[in-house]
Amino acid sequence: MVADLTGMEIANASLLDEATAAAEAMTMLHGSRSRDAQGKNSFFVSHECFPQTKELLKTRAHPLGIELVFGDFRTVSLDDSFYGALLQYPAADGAVHDYAGFVSRAKEKGVTIAVAADILSLVLLTPPGEWGADVVFGSTQRFGVPMGYGGPHAAYFACRDAYKRAMPGRIIGVSVDAEGSPALRMALQTREQHIRREKATSNICTAQALLAIMAGMYAAYHGPKGLRTIAQRVQRLTAMLAAGLKRLGYTPLNETFFDTLTIQTGKHTAAVHAAANRNRLNLRKIDDQHAGISLDETTTREDVRMLLSVFAEAMGKDDETGDLNELENIAPRGIPDRLTRTSAYLTHPVFNQYHSEHEMLRYLRSLADKDLALDRSMIPLGSCTMKLNATSEMLPVTWPEFGAMHPFAPMDQTAGYRAMIAQLEQMLVALTGYAAVSLQPNAGSQGEYAGLLIIKAYHASRGDGRRTVCLIPSSAHGTNPASAMMAGMRVVVVACDEYGNIDLADLRAKAEEHQRDLAAIMITYPSTHGVFEAEVRQVCEIVHQHGGQVYVDGANLNAMVGLAAPGQFGGDVSHLNLHKTFCIPHGGGGPGVGPVAVAPHLAKFLPNLRAVGYERSRDGIGGITGAPYGSASILPISWM
Repeated sequence: MVADLTGMEIANASLLDEATAAAEAMTMLHGSRSRDAQGKNSFFVSHECFPQTKELLKTRAHPLGIELVFGDFRTVSLDDSFYGALLQYPAADGAVHDYAGFVSRAKEKGVTIAVAADILSLVLLTPPGEWGADVVFGSTQRFGVPMGYGGPHAAYFACRDAYKRAMPGRIIGVSVDAEGSPALRMALQTREQHIRREKATSNICTAQALLAIMAGMYAAYHGPKGLRTIAQRVQRLTAMLAAGLKRLGYTPLNETFFDTLTIQTGKHTAAVHAAANRNRLNLRKIDDQHAGISLDETTTREDVRMLLSVFAEAMGKDDETGDLNELENIAPRGIPDRLTRTSAYLTHPVFNQYHSEHEMLRYLRSLADKDLALDRSMIPLGSCTMKLNATSEMLPVTWPEFGAMHPFAPMDQTAGYRAMIAQLEQMLVALTGYAAVSLQPNAGSQGEYAGLLIIKAYHASRGDGRRTVCLIPSSAHGTNPASAMMAGMRVVVVACDEYGNIDLADLRAKAEEHQRDLAAIMITYPSTHGVFEAEVRQVCEIVHQHGGQVYVDGANLNAMVGLAAPGQFGGDVSHLNLHKTFCIPHGGGGPGVGPVAVAPHLAKFLPNLRAVGYERSRDGIGGITGAPYGSASILPISWM
C-alpha cells in the first residue's frame, strides 16, 4: 500500500508517528552519506513543514551535530554543507507545490530529499517517488484510525531500494520455512538495534503494527476506486469552501490545495474564531491576520455551509454565498494538471476483492487463524508478556469522547482527558517511587531516549556538559546502546558474568576511569537474563559517587511492580512500558506507550512540545513525539 501510493521501492512495517518519522529520515540520510560527504552536516527544512515536526527535528538534530536550516525552498541556497532536505506535500498552509525545480537543484549538489506527505492526497497527487524523493513518510491516521488526542497512529516510511539496509523499523520479507514452503518473516534484521546495538541505524524496536494493519485493511476494504472517491470528495468540498469564502470577500492564500486552506482574515480574525467557537468548530489559529481550515473524509456539505455562515457572521452579514451546487460549479480545481496523478496504484488482488463487510471479516479471520495469540494460548516471552486484556479496559478506546479529540484541541475542551492523564501519572509515581512522570513518549524506545536527554539536560544545567559517557552492561537490551548514541553519548561497555550479573570490579574501574565525563549507567532490573541482582543498590552508589545518574530500564517492571520500586533503590530515571506491564495490548508490535519517570531533581527537565503550546517546564527538553500526550487514546486501558 505504502510503496504504491508514494511511488517508492520499499516500505517498512510502520514507525511511531509522522514527527518521529521525520527525525528518522533526517538521521538515516545523515548516516548514509558517502565517504566524500562525511563533512556535510546541514539539513534544510522547509518552513512550510508542520510545527511539531520542526520541534522534533530540533530535539533529534542537536545531539548528533546536525545543523538545521529552516527556510523557503524557492529561495534557499544549497551550498556544499548540505546533505539533505525536507519538504511537506501538501504544505502546512495547504498549498500543493511543484518541487521539481528544487529537487533538480538539490540533486546537482548531491542533496538527498525527504518528503512528508499526506497519504490520502497521494491518491490524487503525483507521488513524490515520481519527482525525485529519496524518502517519503507520513501518518496513516486518516486511513480508518481515530485522532485519539494524538495517537496511536501508524507512521509510514518508504524509501529507495538503495537505503533498505539503513531504513529504521521492521521490514517483512519472503523466505522459506523448514519444509521449503514460502513464508513471511522479519528481514534484514542485522541493521536493527537488537543486533547492531550502538551501531544500529535507529533505536526503534517494534512500532505501530496493529495500527498499520488497520490502515492496510482500510485500503483493502475501500480499494483504489473507493479511496479515490473519498479523496475527490474531500478535495471538492474544500474547493467549494474556497469559492464561498471568496464570494464573502475573504482571500484564500493558497490557490492550490487538497484539503486545507489558509485564509487571510485580517481585522476579522478574532471575530472568526469567536463565531466558530459559538458553533462548536475549531479553526487553526495561525496569527492575528490568518486562520486555517482543514476538511477530511468525515466533513459533510452541511459542515461547509456552517463554515461559510461562521465567516459571514464574523463580517457582520448574512451568508449570501448561494447554493452549494452553484459553488461547486464555480469552484477552483485546486490541483494543477502537472501535479495530478496518472500512475496506477493498489493493483494487487488483496486491494480489489474484499469490498463487503462479510468478505472483509472472513479475510481478517483467515489471517488471525494463522497467529498464535493470547486468546488461544499463553506465549512464553518472559516477564514483560501481557497476561490479560480485559474487555472492560478495552471498551473506552472505542468511545468518541476519547477517539474524536484533536491533539491540539483548546485546553477548555480537554479537561476530562487531562484529569485522567494526571491521575494515571500519579498512579505511576506511586508504583515506581519516582517524583514525576511524562506520558508523552509513544514507545519504550522513545521513553528511553527521553530519559537520556533529561540526564544530559541535568548535567548541562550544572555546567557539566562534558559528561557524555554512558556505561552499559554487556547483557543490556540492544535499545540501550542505540538510544545512548542517538542522545549524543559515548557507550562504554561494562562486563557481566555468565548469568548476566554486572561485574562490580569492572564497573568500579570504568566509573573511576571516566569520573570526569561519566553521564549515566543504563541497567535493566530484573536483567534481561531474568535475574534480580542483589547488588543493585551498590551499582547505583558506585555511579552516583562518580557523578553519574542511574537509568533503570523499566521493560521488565512487570516482574516486580508492587514489590520493589526503582525510584527507591537508587534509580534517577526510568521508562516504563504500558504495553507490557499495564495492560495495553502490543498488537504484534505496537501500539505502545513508554512513559518516562524521574526523581525530584530531574522533574523540571521532562519533555515539552512548545511548538503547539505545551510547556510543562521552562527547563524541559524539546518534544519527543508529535503530540503533547503521545498515544493518549490508549491511556484509559492502563488507567482502568
